Amino acid sequence: MTSKSLLGGAIAALPRHRLLGEFSLWSADLANVERDLHRIEPYVDLHHIDVADARFTPGFLFFPDFVARIAKLTAKPIHVHLMVEAEIVEEQTRQFIEAGADLVSVHAETGEAGLRAIKLAKRLGAEAGVVLRLETPVAEAEPFLAEVAFFTLLGTSIGVKGQSLSDKACGRLGEARSMIRRAGREKAIVLAADGAIREQTVPLLRAAGAETVVLGSLAFGDEDLPGRIAWLHALESPF
Repeated sequence: MTSKSLLGGAIAALPRHRLLGEFSLWSADLANVERDLHRIEPYVDLHHIDVADARFTPGFLFFPDFVARIAKLTAKPIHVHLMVEAEIVEEQTRQFIEAGADLVSVHAETGEAGLRAIKLAKRLGAEAGVVLRLETPVAEAEPFLAEVAFFTLLGTSIGVKGQSLSDKACGRLGEARSMIRRAGREKAIVLAADGAIREQTVPLLRAAGAETVVLGSLAFGDEDLPGRIAWLHALESPF
C-alpha cells in the first residue's frame, strides 16, 4: 500500500496568511501538459484535478494514470476533486491516493459513503475535503467538518465550464465560514471557492471568506502569470 504520510503533510503546510491559488489542470493544454506544469510551478500552491464519472456530473474527466504522471512532474501538492457517485467514491479515493493525490475531496451528497471515503483517505496518509454542489444546503456538510482539511463550495452548476457566478455563492461562503467557526475548526479547514473564478469575481469571493480559489483560464490564459499571482496574493483577508 502506498503511504502518503509525507506528501499529505504538504496540505497542512500551505500558507494561511494570503489567498491560495489552486490551478485547475482542466484548463491546461493537455497535449503539452509538461510544458504548462513547468510554466506554473513557481506560482501554484496546489494543483486541482477534477474527476468525473459521467453520472454524478456530465462527461468523463481524468483517470489515476493522469495523476500519476502529474505527480512525477511537480513538487506541489495535488488536490483531486471526486465528482463521482457514492457507490464508487471509496474505491476512487484509494486509486487516486495511490496514484499520488495529497488531498482528495468528496461530495457531501455521497452521504455515508463519502464519510467512509474521507476516513479511508486519512488512513492512507492523505488529507480529505468535502465539496457541495451549488443547490445543496451548506448545512449538509456539517457531518464532515470534524474530519476534513478543505471545504469547497461550487459557485456554478457542476461540471460545466464558462458559467457566471451564482448570486448565492458569496452568501454561501459566509454561511460556511460561520459553520466552520461553530465547529471550532477555523485553523484546520481551508474554505475554497470553485467555479466562475474571474478577475471581477475573485475579490468578491475573497471578501466573502474564500481562502483559496480554483484558477482556470484566469491563470493559464494570462500572459503575465507572475503579475496575476501577485494580484491574487495582494487581495486583503476579510478576517
